[in-house]
Amino acid sequence: MLKRTPLFEKHVQLGAKMVPFGGWEMPVSYPAGIIAEHLAVRSSAGLFDIGHMGLIQIRNTKYEIRNNDGALELIQRLATNNASKLEINQCQYSVLCNENGGVIDDILVYRFADHYMIIANASNADRVLSHLKASAGGIDVSRWQDRCALSIQGPQAVGTVEKVLSVSLSTLKRNHVLVSNGMIFSRTGYTGEDGIELVVEKAAAPKIWDLFINANVQPCGLGARDTLRLEAGLPLYGHEYDEETTPLEAGYGWAVKFDKGEFLGKQALEKEKAEGLRKRLVGVELDGREIPRQGYEIFDVQGAKLGVVTSGTFSPSLKKPIALAYLTPHPPYTSPIFISIRGEKRPGKIVDKAFYKRVK
Repeated sequence: MLKRTPLFEKHVQLGAKMVPFGGWEMPVSYPAGIIAEHLAVRSSAGLFDIGHMGLIQIRNTKYEIRNNDGALELIQRLATNNASKLEINQCQYSVLCNENGGVIDDILVYRFADHYMIIANASNADRVLSHLKASAGGIDVSRWQDRCALSIQGPQAVGTVEKVLSVSLSTLKRNHVLVSNGMIFSRTGYTGEDGIELVVEKAAAPKIWDLFINANVQPCGLGARDTLRLEAGLPLYGHEYDEETTPLEAGYGWAVKFDKGEFLGKQALEKEKAEGLRKRLVGVELDGREIPRQGYEIFDVQGAKLGVVTSGTFSPSLKKPIALAYLTPHPPYTSPIFISIRGEKRPGKIVDKAFYKRVK
């Protein structure tokens, strides 16, 4: 049985096309269509149901947070980034690795006055919870059962949330948190735009959703989320990340802090850094309109295989096919490269992974 978020009925009422995703029944698009949803986020703001994401709380049994507390210690032993740098009401991107440096999940780590919170990908939430509990000792690790999350993304996200929910976010910096009126506001994003994520009580989520819909904010589904994150060059678990791929290969070495002490996967990542990457993630652009899909192979001019596409789409913003791909490292690549699409090799070129860069 597929799970449903508290907003399932709202999606059905709005005419959303529902699909299975990570064990959940989620909206892939609404009647306006993926392109309209995508462009709404690029030009103004879009509303996303992210109630399928895993919200996990980590607490000391004494509910204290100190520099050497057990909750922080647990996160430091398992995650690649340095959570000791977090101030209260701040969050950071991090990665959970296995012993070989492969990615179990990429996560957001939040620090609050009396606990930490981790947001995990929907498809990995149970695995992340078990992974944390297996090393927790006396630390309380549990799913936040009565809460869920929504997200407003776009250049007008902050102003939209302020107007709809009558809250002031003018001093909220990126990757910082505000707790107000029983809601948690964090300034984060996964679309290449500014954004606000809301953690709210499940019982209140439908009413809060309606407030944004009644303010004419465009609801957006998984389809637009994918095209937006791909334009921004952001990885998605199961595509750019898996247990055979390291954060260094994905270009997220900045979230791996080797100087913070021991953490799971550190030795493997240090070895990889010293010996060189087996593969690296790049951006690819194609001429024409044919879309490179996950699994399509990439070749050089001589016909030698270079790698494989991990994600591809037709970019609504750039109006051209784009893709993320892993290539096997060797001396600098030259254009053109060729992607095999239905038996035909289509020319393309290697570009920056961040295809779209927002105007700040």
